[in-house]
Amino acid sequence: MQTNVRYWDYYGMTDTFTDLYDKVKEGTNFNRLYDLITSDENILLAYRTIKTNKGSYTKGVDGRTIDNLKTKSSNEIVDEVKRILSNYQPKKVRRVYIPKPNGDKRPLGIPAIMDRLIQQCFKQVLEPIAEAKFFDHSYGFRPLRSTHHAVAKIQTFINRGNLHYVVDVDIKSFFDNINHNVLMKQLWNIGIRDRKVLKIIAKMLKAEIEGYGIPTKGTPQGGILSPLLANIALNDLDHWVAGQWEYFETRYKYSQNYTKYEHLRKNSNLKEGYIVRYADDFKIICRDYESAQKWFHAVKLYLKDRLKLDISEEKSQIINLRKKKSEFLGFTIQAKAKYDKHIAQTGLIEKKKEDIKKKYKEHVKRVQKSPTAQNMRLFNSFILGIQNYFKKATQINPVFSRLNFDLSMTTFNRLKVVGVYEKPKSPSKVYEKFYKNNLRTHRVAGVYLYPLADIQHSNNLNFSQKLTPYTKEGREIIHKNLKNEVNIEIQKLLGSNIPDRSIEYNDNRLSRYSMKNGKCEITKEFIYAEDVHCHHYLPKSLGGTDEFKNLRILHKDVHRLIHATKSETIKRLIELLRIQDDELKKINQYRKVCNLELI
Repeated sequence: MQTNVRYWDYYGMTDTFTDLYDKVKEGTNFNRLYDLITSDENILLAYRTIKTNKGSYTKGVDGRTIDNLKTKSSNEIVDEVKRILSNYQPKKVRRVYIPKPNGDKRPLGIPAIMDRLIQQCFKQVLEPIAEAKFFDHSYGFRPLRSTHHAVAKIQTFINRGNLHYVVDVDIKSFFDNINHNVLMKQLWNIGIRDRKVLKIIAKMLKAEIEGYGIPTKGTPQGGILSPLLANIALNDLDHWVAGQWEYFETRYKYSQNYTKYEHLRKNSNLKEGYIVRYADDFKIICRDYESAQKWFHAVKLYLKDRLKLDISEEKSQIINLRKKKSEFLGFTIQAKAKYDKHIAQTGLIEKKKEDIKKKYKEHVKRVQKSPTAQNMRLFNSFILGIQNYFKKATQINPVFSRLNFDLSMTTFNRLKVVGVYEKPKSPSKVYEKFYKNNLRTHRVAGVYLYPLADIQHSNNLNFSQKLTPYTKEGREIIHKNLKNEVNIEIQKLLGSNIPDRSIEYNDNRLSRYSMKNGKCEITKEFIYAEDVHCHHYLPKSLGGTDEFKNLRILHKDVHRLIHATKSETIKRLIELLRIQDDELKKINQYRKVCNLELI
């Protein structure tokens, strides 16, 4: 997100998005959004944003990818988008299928690359408007929010609210069944009232799907705009549920919510319940079975009558968390007795455990067949990824210890012939950062395998509602709150393939990135994995080495500026990066060591 915010600054769109967000809070409706969507700055920002998205390298029905746009000038990109939108007819959507954990296949819709670029143009302008309207406890496909925040909110309701009943509702094929007419009304109701914009969105929804035809409902999973439209489709449900209890308007204005809720429990027949939603996966947390039963039937009717959606009867249920576990986003949630109360206890669902075992064994086999440093880093990336995700579970240590026990014999038998099993001797700085227990592990091709069982529970914190990229206050928090991002990006760097590089280089690159907290050593801005370049301060051609002290972590555009020789390129990069005087001095220092002319 921090990278996106910086891109906003590059193209002068930060104030525009903030203004849209603020105006929605003031009750403004928008009748003239088309000119903003098709502004040069917004189109170029959209191109910059999707250029770093791996999905942009997936071919649409026309066989084109982002590579086909890279050779065009900025003016050509802008002119082509405006020309297409002047009489918009989206190309067919390519249909592909990806496997689901249960063995089924999920259909994905891949729009053509120009349609993806246009959807990004729309998303950038519509998102701040929608964000200002969205419910506080909706967490899926929203800036800075995660599955962990959704689980944390449920834990809070259990621990602090003593709410132990959950209404689990599963919507049948939600993305494939979103009603187009209802969705268009919802867009109007949240303030998007530019008829030209609405007409184009309607055409996007009706884009023909290859091998299927013109859809009468649904939004294709895989489209850039689809997640935002899906959240808009369920936003009414969020606010309807909240309006029945959490946001219920009383004649008397209470200073504290808990006082209001206590009064409502004693003096009303309202059904107490709180909704927590991640995309189409949501739960309503209740105090007793009677309330849960009322909510179950009320939500079922609301989805059917108002949103034209059906629920899966076999997957939807009411659960007493004191007796049974509920599953949510890969976690199990239960209320376990402790002293005189019940507290939330979280673990892994059985399907996820089996999925981890399966993927783990695939990595072991790959390393056995090809014992390279790159395959070991891919293995470590997998382990770090599942540890980062599931360390929020309260029962994570016993769960991963058991997983490690179940997999230990397979690991030992397959890797003993290609490596050694020992306590780490002089491991990399990244290894030392994550793993403190000095457990025995396998060393293959000079790389130590990250120990699966060496994991500790990390407290799961609630989302701060002040954290939004669309306010000045929120952006300041984003810039300060980067510590957890570093671990996630290290996982990505582990999985990246850099051919013809030494083990020393790869280990020191990770260590340098970790030491600098993921920040560019010249601009001091946080860098995400896809934008990380590692610069040799003294070039290898001049006798430089892969030693830690000779490496520098830089944003890729800063790295290009250091080595650029053409005046046009230098000028463009300085403008793009908004290089300040003190930053230019550092860049010139780097150029001097490289025997390049100073800027």
